[in-house]
Amino acid sequence: MTTKAPLASSIQNKPVLPHPIDELLIDAEADDEQVQQSHPVLKRPWLLLLGLVFVALNLRPALSSMAPLLSEVSSGLGLSAAKAGLLTTLPVLCLGLFAPLAPMLARRFGSERVILGILLTLASGILLRSLFGEIGLFAGTVVAGASIGIIGVLLPGIVKRDFAKQAGSMTGVYTMALCLGAAVAAGSTVPLSHVFGDSWQWGLGFWMGPAIVAAILWLPQARQGHGLHQVAYRVRGLFRDRLAWQVTLYMGLQSSLAYIVFGWLPSILIGRGLTPLEAGLLLSGSIMVQLISSLATPWLATRGKDQRLAILIVMLLTLGGLFGCLYAPLEGLWGWAILLGLGQGGTFSLALTLIVLRSRDSHVAANLSSMAQGVGYTLASMGPFAVGIAHDVTGGWGAVGWIFGVIGLAGIIAGLGAGRSLYVQVTAEKV
Repeated sequence: MTTKAPLASSIQNKPVLPHPIDELLIDAEADDEQVQQSHPVLKRPWLLLLGLVFVALNLRPALSSMAPLLSEVSSGLGLSAAKAGLLTTLPVLCLGLFAPLAPMLARRFGSERVILGILLTLASGILLRSLFGEIGLFAGTVVAGASIGIIGVLLPGIVKRDFAKQAGSMTGVYTMALCLGAAVAAGSTVPLSHVFGDSWQWGLGFWMGPAIVAAILWLPQARQGHGLHQVAYRVRGLFRDRLAWQVTLYMGLQSSLAYIVFGWLPSILIGRGLTPLEAGLLLSGSIMVQLISSLATPWLATRGKDQRLAILIVMLLTLGGLFGCLYAPLEGLWGWAILLGLGQGGTFSLALTLIVLRSRDSHVAANLSSMAQGVGYTLASMGPFAVGIAHDVTGGWGAVGWIFGVIGLAGIIAGLGAGRSLYVQVTAEKV
């Protein structure tokens, strides 16, 4: 017999208490009673920490390494701007489409074993897109994007489970590793391609190495993983909840701007007169700045009665940085890039914060996270594709500002709804 336990009732006007920063690490297996009741004893925590850092470092290079070389890849393979736009769209689309697959794989094989296998899949995707022409480029991009989507859902839960007493500091380590991986890849891919004889194939393929190193370091954890878990709870009703959709739309729309930056900002800057190396370094610097606001914004946003003002501020910072990089004089580009980084670090961390603040317990948070990532990233993929289409039709970058404005305005509207001090109205079923 199934019993239903309501997780939220008529509490719409009850203020949400601030949540500690460690709760940003959402466990994808929060509905799994066996996993939640287990408390593993870490024999070598330093080895787990090293593995976690290296895995996290590999969750962005496959995405940010393409942007500085996109013009060279396009000219080398004869890609149109529309195809280049598809190339920037596919990995983001895969983040959304494959995110819901992660908990199912984890219940069957265990999170640790799944991460090991998917790291090898990620390395294979990077190799495939580097060495096998246009077909390999697109197929490898799909494989890499799907791999990142699955690992990105599972890794935070392992961090939260195995470092429960240090979850706050581990959240900072996790965020730092994500930003560092993205920044290093954005800034060093062009120099690496020059080292290997001006070959974009080697510049992109280099990032297969760190993925393999991460897999080797993760191997001890995979040997201890357990599968065949029994699901204890199911959360229903999220897709009928207006607030859940506002959280999801905010996640998707701010992510759309983020992946436009990952995929297209260097090309936009090159079109304005920068060299590929200068454009890559500017993207790298902007990403590094995100670390400041991604750590500070959640803490500041939970000091007030709700998060609407914080959302408005970080979205306006993001739009200001984007418009500055697109239209402002070249002499001030670094200032606009810093502004952009501060805004986007805040928008991303707030998206994660909202998932926690709008949920009454870990079961709702895990399922809302799955919805926000699955639907949100699928929606986000349309932004990079629209930029490619606009450039292909107009032959320039000026019209892209309209895309920035529409997505940003929609993100503000969704964020103002999601930022209210409310809970999603859903129920959990114990099975």
